[in-house]
Amino acid sequence: MASDREAFLYRVCGLTLLANLPLPGLISLETLETFPKTFQPVRVQLGNLPPLHQFQREQWYVSASPSDTGKPNLQVWQCFYRERSIGFYWQYGDETEFFLQRSPLKIWVCWPDSLTLEDAATYLLGPVLAFVLRWQKVLCLHASAIAVEGKAIAFVGVAGAGKSTTAAAFANLGHPVLSDDVVAVEWREKSPYARPAYPRLRLWPESVGFLYGSRDRLPAIVPTNITWNKRYLDLMQEQYAFQDSPLPLRQIYLLQGRQGENAPRIGEISQRKAAIALIANTSTNYLLDRDLRKAEFASVTRLVGRVPVKKLYPHCDPAKLVDLVRLVLSFN
Repeated sequence: MASDREAFLYRVCGLTLLANLPLPGLISLETLETFPKTFQPVRVQLGNLPPLHQFQREQWYVSASPSDTGKPNLQVWQCFYRERSIGFYWQYGDETEFFLQRSPLKIWVCWPDSLTLEDAATYLLGPVLAFVLRWQKVLCLHASAIAVEGKAIAFVGVAGAGKSTTAAAFANLGHPVLSDDVVAVEWREKSPYARPAYPRLRLWPESVGFLYGSRDRLPAIVPTNITWNKRYLDLMQEQYAFQDSPLPLRQIYLLQGRQGENAPRIGEISQRKAAIALIANTSTNYLLDRDLRKAEFASVTRLVGRVPVKKLYPHCDPAKLVDLVRLVLSFN
């Protein structure tokens, strides 16, 4: 790895990353010299892997759905050295690979010649870092979060529910965005805070079309990958804002299916059902062992006891998205 003076330093979801190459979409920090000498960042080695043949492997997870190559979308192995668990090896269906070392915490990333660093970064800044956070027993919601009057509001939902689109609608009206897709929750004394991620919103072309007038109005995240054609909104542009410090989590909305009538609207949900819904929408929950699942359950139970959770029903007409924003703002 490059020397610390030549490396690139970032802060994402509360993790400090020290990478040997610049990571797209992230804001560089000062050098390590500004940190205490005992500080240990998460080192990210882009472009190669350690010698995996020295480890024994045990299958940990295999996704049910295949990729375009016919391989599983994701396979994960737990790796052992002299019978001691030292980390996890990930292999995606497109042959992007990761090795996550437990201690000291380090991430290796490798991708095939047919792909680019931008391709690998979509995995790294999403499920891979979420899993690292889960190791540290940090709750990670599958959500986007925005800031309103100094507090965070999170929108939780499955893929395609409209989390990023909703956050973009708030951004268009001048509200800062904390995070997209993964919202890491930390506790400060008895209050939950949402951690900031990085200053980009990832949007499908359909959302870009009705938000900005044309499906290709925003740049592609991965220009060379025509099958993964998401676009991104750069929150560092003058007309937008990125919230770069944690904020108290004021409200959580569970995005429901789009409605044709009586929408947008807000609905009630019991704490018990809210906890079940949040557990179903935590990041990388398919990789958790029994101890981490217990920690997740305790964290979600604590969260719903402190933060109101409501159902949010969007309208199926994209033109009604502004009404949804106004409804949320009036409710909060």
